[in-house]
Amino acid sequence: MAVDSPGLEVSRLTKRFHTFKAVDGVSFHVKAGSIFGLIGPNGAGKTTAIRIIMGILGADEGEVRYRGSIVSRSDSRRFGYLPEERGLYQKTKLGETLAYLAELKGVDRATAHSRVDAYLARFDLADYSKKPIQTLSKGNQQKVQFIAAVLHQPVLAILDEPFTGLDPVNQIVLKEIIGELQAQGTTILLSTHQMEQVERMCDRICLINKGQVIVEGDLAEIKARFGTTALEVTFSDTVPPGLDKWLEVLETEDATVVGMPRHDQSKTLKGLMALGEVVAFNRREPSLEQIFIAAVGGTAS
Repeated sequence: MAVDSPGLEVSRLTKRFHTFKAVDGVSFHVKAGSIFGLIGPNGAGKTTAIRIIMGILGADEGEVRYRGSIVSRSDSRRFGYLPEERGLYQKTKLGETLAYLAELKGVDRATAHSRVDAYLARFDLADYSKKPIQTLSKGNQQKVQFIAAVLHQPVLAILDEPFTGLDPVNQIVLKEIIGELQAQGTTILLSTHQMEQVERMCDRICLINKGQVIVEGDLAEIKARFGTTALEVTFSDTVPPGLDKWLEVLETEDATVVGMPRHDQSKTLKGLMALGEVVAFNRREPSLEQIFIAAVGGTAS
């Protein structure tokens, strides 16, 4: 469960590659024990920021702290990292490889093998334990990469596109395990293009574009500030004529969805009822995907 004590604190990170600023003064904080969403279009600087947090790259400016202390390269032993690119030893046996990777993170051999067996069973991979990793499909290798990132029960897990290549059933399993890690106190930074997953799992987010923070904070507050609230209305008959001249019609299928001005919601509903018989209505909050598109728009590189 998220607590108020500091978890991961990223302050004014800047990283240049020659004259190009991949990360430009990025700051955000992740509460200890929470699941935080780091989102943005392709090339926004997310992966570069993550590599700095993990100590893979050095920052030109800024700092990274965990639990109040500046993160050093040795801290990566306590962190778990699922990179977007797969990096598995293809010709080694699956079970032995995972156990070896856990031992590198300080897990004793017996515990490592026990955890490997449990995770392989959880992801329906037990039959592959003694087979070379190269015999696994891309989706199964994605599961293996995730297992490798969390076997040592990290204090901080950074997951870059963890759902890539997974079918709906395995996405559910992965989300269950992420929830279990959080319940055990692990702080989780989730980076993905799947906005619906971020919306379901994260309380706070940071949206970056072209290396800069566009918006950061509590997801519910961001929706209230940046989203367009909509009203889903069902009329007893067809959609009344002239509706689109008065309100923005967002979509029309089984029900008509219209943009609803925040400042005069009761007047909006009364106006709709004056146009025709309203048999049902429901307030619909903006989705994170809508906010993402509105914030990034045509500026994505």
